Amino acid sequence: MTGPRRLVVEADGGSRGNPGPAGYGACVIDPLDGGTLAEAAEYIGVATNNVAEYRGLIAGLKAVKELFPDTPVEVRVRMDSKLVVEQMSGRWKIKHPDMKPLAAEAAGILPASAVTYEWIPRAQNKHADRLANEAMDAGRRGEQWDPSASTADTDTTRTPALPEPPPAGPPGDAVAGAAKVRAAMAAARPATAAPRADPAAAPQVGWGIAPDLGEPATFILLRHGETALTPEKRFSGSGGSDPELSETGRHQAACAAEAFAARGTVQEIVSSPLRRCRETAQAVADRLGLEVRIEDGLRETDFGVWEGLTFAEVRERYGSDLTTWLTSPDAAPTGGGESFAEVAERVSVARDRLIARCAGRTALLVTHVTPIKTLVRLALGAPPESLFRMELSPASVSTVAYYADGNPSLRVLNDTSHLR
Repeated sequence: MTGPRRLVVEADGGSRGNPGPAGYGACVIDPLDGGTLAEAAEYIGVATNNVAEYRGLIAGLKAVKELFPDTPVEVRVRMDSKLVVEQMSGRWKIKHPDMKPLAAEAAGILPASAVTYEWIPRAQNKHADRLANEAMDAGRRGEQWDPSASTADTDTTRTPALPEPPPAGPPGDAVAGAAKVRAAMAAARPATAAPRADPAAAPQVGWGIAPDLGEPATFILLRHGETALTPEKRFSGSGGSDPELSETGRHQAACAAEAFAARGTVQEIVSSPLRRCRETAQAVADRLGLEVRIEDGLRETDFGVWEGLTFAEVRERYGSDLTTWLTSPDAAPTGGGESFAEVAERVSVARDRLIARCAGRTALLVTHVTPIKTLVRLALGAPPESLFRMELSPASVSTVAYYADGNPSLRVLNDTSHLR
């Protein structure tokens, strides 16, 4: 009796801006000889990295089903997204509402018993990464990915990964199946190229002379004042005790309020729902005669069971988890906390909502370390590891302006002059 056909799916997705112009890539590989049986890639418009990565997984699993509709298969999915691998393996909860339907779709393509997931470093996922970038490059030209122009497979060197039993069908079946998948995916795309993007809608890059874009939406990012946990450098997120401001923190909030009153530019105040931010925001609002709006997307990271612990205590008790968290934006703190990737998604949604509401206005956003660093990182297009390379003092001020062409401008970072 012939066993199931063993296959490898490598998948990836990317977003140039997170969210921004996004695309995915996936390939089906014969582990016996490392040969590529099918490729898929697509530009999907504006989306986040995680959405694009899930779309790549779905495309890869669908390609397997197209190749071998009537043959039992064993599929090893290899991805450099820790989030997707851990969620699809059932070890991490799927909290984000945008991820749940994508995960459900991926889980329904093949029997659960037929698919296993493996995280791999990005350097080992070059084929799918190149396909995703080809798709995004095509989208930038106002087109869709053309499989006949792809060089992703030729730029990838691969060695056999698994022992493989003889194919269930004649030797030509796999080749014919691969051609079928390529043809099906090409047919699924529009017969004509996608409409070219309006140049005015695409962010301009470089030092060229830009048109007059009017007043930007300006966000003054105020970190809340100190709590009792702050000087002890304890993890204090959205899943802990929700501490109030300390006496020092209340003084810092008062100093910030005086500074904003003297400046006279704040037109709206938005706060995280956590108590330390609401108290800081209210001190400013009382001084300026404004109301405070609450934005849930500005809350701090949920640090899971690390809440209330020092870094040293977390290192001692959960060293392996901490190391993973420090090296991967998709890794979550122990006990079901939030990954930096998940925080970036909800912060991005809140940012876009506030930009639309505050166009041409200046809003004070009272929030926490991670949301502020995330807004700065995204404005600069910096990698996730840049979160660990910024200093944000209690009650410090940072400022980002968002222009109509999509180009943000970082104006201030970690200003504490109002506290001196």
